[in-house]
Amino acid sequence: MNQERGSVSLVLVAAMGFSVILGSFIVDVAGASAAKARAQAAADAAALAAAQEQVLPSAGGPANAAAEYAERNGARLVACRCPEGGLEAVVVVEVKVVLAGLGVTRTVPATARAVVEDPAGHSAGSTRDAS
Repeated sequence: MNQERGSVSLVLVAAMGFSVILGSFIVDVAGASAAKARAQAAADAAALAAAQEQVLPSAGGPANAAAEYAERNGARLVACRCPEGGLEAVVVVEVKVVLAGLGVTRTVPATARAVVEDPAGHSAGSTRDAS
């Protein structure tokens, strides 16, 4: 009977260890998911800021506006395709996330595109029917 108590203890220790590992995995997945949402929100804000900067230019330019809004939302601007005089802005941002359970740091990218209508009321990508 004394031997059975020892084996129950080992099973409990193993179950607790598995629970800790599973819990840390769940926390990492939740953190990565939150980072993806934060990256997308930052990309959306940066793209809108860059597009607005093309319509109502200031001293900074679209790329600087996009970088500022990405940073305000906890991201880093990686790329800004904002042609001067254009009506669209495409930005790529990234957010760093620490996966504590795995002991690694990863970057989560996100891309967003904003299109501004021209003064005539047509979007940059629209075409008119010739008929």
